Amino acid sequence: MLADHNNQPDEANQKSSHVLLVEDSFALSETYKAYLKLEGHEITCVETGQAGMDIIARNPPDVAVLDVHLPDMNGIEMLKDLRARDVPTDIIIITGQASVNLAVDAMREGAADFIMKPFTAERLRVTVRNATERRSLTAKIEKIQEELHRDKFVSFIGRSPAMQTVYQTLQNASQSDATAFVRGESGTGKELCAEALHKLSGRKGGPLVTLNCAAIPRDLLESEIFGHVKGAFTGATRDRKGAAQRSHGGTLFLDEICEMDLSLQSKLLRFIQERTVQRVGDDVVHPTDVRIVCATNRDPMAEVQAGRFREDLFYRLHVVPVILPPLRDRGDDVLLIANHFLKLFAIEDGKSFVGFSHDAEMALMAYHWPGNVRQLQNLVRNIVVMNAGGLIDATMLPRELASIGQTPGPSAAHLGNIAAQENGINDGLSQLDELDQRAPLAPPAMPRGYALGTGNPVTDQLIDGVYSAQPAVNESSQLSDLYSPQDDLPREGVLPTAAKSTQDIKALDQVIRETIEEAIELCDGSIPKAAKALCVSPSTLYRRVQSWALEDAKCKADKGAEAA
Repeated sequence: MLADHNNQPDEANQKSSHVLLVEDSFALSETYKAYLKLEGHEITCVETGQAGMDIIARNPPDVAVLDVHLPDMNGIEMLKDLRARDVPTDIIIITGQASVNLAVDAMREGAADFIMKPFTAERLRVTVRNATERRSLTAKIEKIQEELHRDKFVSFIGRSPAMQTVYQTLQNASQSDATAFVRGESGTGKELCAEALHKLSGRKGGPLVTLNCAAIPRDLLESEIFGHVKGAFTGATRDRKGAAQRSHGGTLFLDEICEMDLSLQSKLLRFIQERTVQRVGDDVVHPTDVRIVCATNRDPMAEVQAGRFREDLFYRLHVVPVILPPLRDRGDDVLLIANHFLKLFAIEDGKSFVGFSHDAEMALMAYHWPGNVRQLQNLVRNIVVMNAGGLIDATMLPRELASIGQTPGPSAAHLGNIAAQENGINDGLSQLDELDQRAPLAPPAMPRGYALGTGNPVTDQLIDGVYSAQPAVNESSQLSDLYSPQDDLPREGVLPTAAKSTQDIKALDQVIRETIEEAIELCDGSIPKAAKALCVSPSTLYRRVQSWALEDAKCKADKGAEAA
């Protein structure tokens, strides 16, 4: 009647899951259990609805197979209760007294499937298999959505720690009407901050009005913000509402606020304090309900100290500070943003691109990006326009980036200098020089991974690619203990055991290179993984690896020239 023992499970489709069987017939329960065990599932069998509910409450199974007619309750009622509590379990309803209405009710209440007794072993296996595969697919989709959400915040693209801080600030400030003050270099996305605050707030149904204070002549800026009445000045042929009134019920974004004239700053301060607008040439005062977000690429405190920005206005505006990091400090966000723009512009131009080559990615990561995201956007736009499609390699990049991606070339020394300056090498060497000047009797520089006078390794700190040691005691007292004016030699036990003479001491650059190369090797060649292990940004390692490649190529070329 129920037997179909000859069907064997499809090994490729087997998926081990926890399945709960709620069936009051012991014989049928054991039969179903035998069918499903061939699929490798973990099976739990109970005879009452209450026992099944208790198990689900403690440890929700992946799939629950419920008989409709149970001794203590109805399987459909169990289904309704589980769905009302949003229990993460797929429910399969089975019954020996099936009807169209019952099947419709079960599916309407959220059952994954409905099976009528008697059924074959394969029918049960396939039904449970479909439910588990559906759960697996749902979990994958949720994971992908979570990844996408992590890479994107409103209109921002990026997941670097610096941007996560910005996202958290915007999220916290979005439900308040407090004035936000956004700071950042040109091209970092200050307008996107205002857009994010507006979209996340309760004012998202109202208007978002943007005004660039640097793009409007000073004699017209007051009219643009507060409006004017007909005849207020030459050319005012009709009444006009300003940005402050047009943004009523929404958000007013004043970009480049530090460009505003001092005389207009006092009127803006009065507007913020009183929440009223008086148009140019008008005697009537109009109340407004608006949230203000302002931005600048300057240092506002420096502007205040220079007398170009009112201090009282600054403190009125600087309630929620938001500082946007430059693109060069955002690590892998460079590649995320570049690929985002590539897909966007490729669709617009009807072209097909598959991404960036390894050399192109290294060049993008190593570049300084003085123009930030706006510069990267324009660069990708240029690449899409000037190329037919396919894989973008270093030769398709502009000259200032392509030179970074090439192997030998005149930019080797320049790139090395940039890497040294950005990663603190020069600072580290200057500190060693200063130490040598204070201790003329000291031998050549010791490895930074050791504390002077102890001979034992201390905690190394790798800050953006540079090793520094924490001195155990005051440096001057250490030096007096280490060296004797009588013999000009370090006392016994001073040098680490690994360095038995000054010839064994490695140069700082060599130690750094060996450490980074070893980390990359241990991470199977993955620079991002190595960077994470070394607690530095991937762009730091990309710059160093590229710099070493250039230096090695130059040395090889020089040796070849000498041999010739």
